[in-house]
Amino acid sequence: MNLKPFIIIGVATLMLAACNTTKMSEKSQSEQLAERMQTLQQRGYMYGHQDDPFYGLTWSGIDDPQKPELGRSDVLELVGDYPGVMGFDLGGIEVGDAKNLDSVPFSRIHDELVSHVARGGIVTISWHPRNPLTGDNAWDVSDTTVVKSILPDGSQHEKFQLWMQRVGDFLSSLTDSTGSLVPVIFRPWHENNGSWFWWGQKLCTDEEFHALWNMMQDYLRDERGLKNLLWSYSPNLDGQWTEERFLQRYPGNDRVTLIGEDAYQWGTEEDFVKQLNADLAFLSDFAKRNGKLLAMTECGFKNTPDSTWWTRVLKPIMDQYPLCYFLTWRNYSKEYFGPSAAEPSGADFKRLYEAENTLFLKDIR
Repeated sequence: MNLKPFIIIGVATLMLAACNTTKMSEKSQSEQLAERMQTLQQRGYMYGHQDDPFYGLTWSGIDDPQKPELGRSDVLELVGDYPGVMGFDLGGIEVGDAKNLDSVPFSRIHDELVSHVARGGIVTISWHPRNPLTGDNAWDVSDTTVVKSILPDGSQHEKFQLWMQRVGDFLSSLTDSTGSLVPVIFRPWHENNGSWFWWGQKLCTDEEFHALWNMMQDYLRDERGLKNLLWSYSPNLDGQWTEERFLQRYPGNDRVTLIGEDAYQWGTEEDFVKQLNADLAFLSDFAKRNGKLLAMTECGFKNTPDSTWWTRVLKPIMDQYPLCYFLTWRNYSKEYFGPSAAEPSGADFKRLYEAENTLFLKDIR
């Protein structure tokens, strides 16, 4: 038997495999994450939850640092699985605090974030920095010159450089067991079309907002070399987006990989459904035309007063659009947005969990 053809085929196969491996290794962590999310989106949309492993409706894992409740999750205890996506916030790290604005130690955020990636999950980080001009929280909108003050030549520019450095230091510490940076969806300056944060629509000009975005992205991505950050742009529920209005603050295709929207039901169900359908129709078309991922980066119905809201209201809307994930906000005992066995809508959320197109941790590993 002439073995030469088989040897040639074997060598060619090994060379092709090595080539593919090399190509994959040449891609940044954020590029690999984007490709993974695009693949998963063909099967459905992931469920995400803010601060999932830190506290729930009836428990807290942060009150006693000596005896933290590790491994707990309202979602896990309700459906037997972790969320596919977990959200974390860095508010407070800019001033050197040991805990974030929701009293979660940054050491715990670090460990839980890295652990979720290790178990096959995806993570997203938001940042609610304090007002650098007044020293108050992110919701202090008493001065309309805050963004201008932190840009080059502004009175607070040097201070904000230090703030960005501290954010960069934390992000640089997020490494896996091999020492490689873990991929992170980074979502700064969210809900900027509203005016309840100091970077909002009425608090700075469009040009100032673009300068703010670019300054931070150029620092983290280029100066610090954090190629693991998948940048997400996420305005708030609007209901009347047009191309012209959306582009006013959109950072640009070269600066955004994921387009999201924060969409809570604060008013009537009819208004929520109408506005969210209008927005997702526009955003899904914009994302498709511009090659972007699409997500509901925050959503929920405070304390979920409607026990059928998950499958009767929210899911039928999401099923119409190419979302890669939706993330409900945190479950704090007095104000919660995610599911729990301790509240009436838990049974309905289990029905959402059982749907084929909703993806949790076990579905994406």
